[in-house]
Amino acid sequence: MKRKDYWIAAVFLLPAISLLVIFVIYPIISNAILSFQSWNGIFSVKKSFVGIENYRFIFSDKTFWRSLGNAGIFLIVGFFIQMPLSYGLALLVTSKIRGKNLFRTVYYLPVILGTTIVAVMWKNLINPNYGAIMEIIRNLGLQSMDFDWLNTPGLNVWIVALVNCWKSAAYNMLIFCSGLVTIPEALNEAAVIDGCSAWQRIRYITLPLCKNSFKVYSILCITGCIKQFDMIWAMTGGGPNAASSTPGILLYLNAYSFKLMGRSAAIAMILLILGVVLSICCNKIFKQEEY
Repeated sequence: MKRKDYWIAAVFLLPAISLLVIFVIYPIISNAILSFQSWNGIFSVKKSFVGIENYRFIFSDKTFWRSLGNAGIFLIVGFFIQMPLSYGLALLVTSKIRGKNLFRTVYYLPVILGTTIVAVMWKNLINPNYGAIMEIIRNLGLQSMDFDWLNTPGLNVWIVALVNCWKSAAYNMLIFCSGLVTIPEALNEAAVIDGCSAWQRIRYITLPLCKNSFKVYSILCITGCIKQFDMIWAMTGGGPNAASSTPGILLYLNAYSFKLMGRSAAIAMILLILGVVLSICCNKIFKQEEY
């Protein structure tokens, strides 16, 4: 490449690189520096260097480890319930059944709704006093299930994770649809001629050829679960007694309720490193051999 071509390439890349530095690299570096300091968020107050004290406190805090466990619950629901559900919906809407366009629209409606709307709707449905779902449970005589689910530690996180699954299943359906539509129809036609059943076609054709879609879903699921905030905040507020808190909620509370900006920055750095490591692991697992 000639020197002139280098300058032309630099001119075109400069805006993108500038935005990357301003909005990604600089905030990460600033946050990393802040994580080793103590500051209450008031600009007139000087920041003081505390070394690894913020990290030491976080790793010795039982609430932080409990919040990671709650994020793990979201991850379990995401992989073992939401992923099969989204993939099944994708198979349905890309098949040749009648009315698939209507199904595609209906399935996508929860995604259009705002998180707060979905949270309030489901809180009303499972309200122990007047919720429709709780009324059905009473009519069925299931008295052992007639209690306040969202105020029950251990159960409330699972409930919120399932609600989150209901809301975002159709969005993830589109990820798998993008993989399914790229599969040549000739492969399925040849498999039908060879006498393969529908399950065999899914197992030996669609699943292997949707490997990239599963990789994209896995990375988005991991990063989404690690930073989970809005749904759990709208439904439980992290309670009772921080039993349903996630790392995102702890980050928010430390920054804006307790005015511990350094500790909040340390949580952010831990989540960043954890997300990067898990994403790299996903890439390693799904790495395809090059022929």
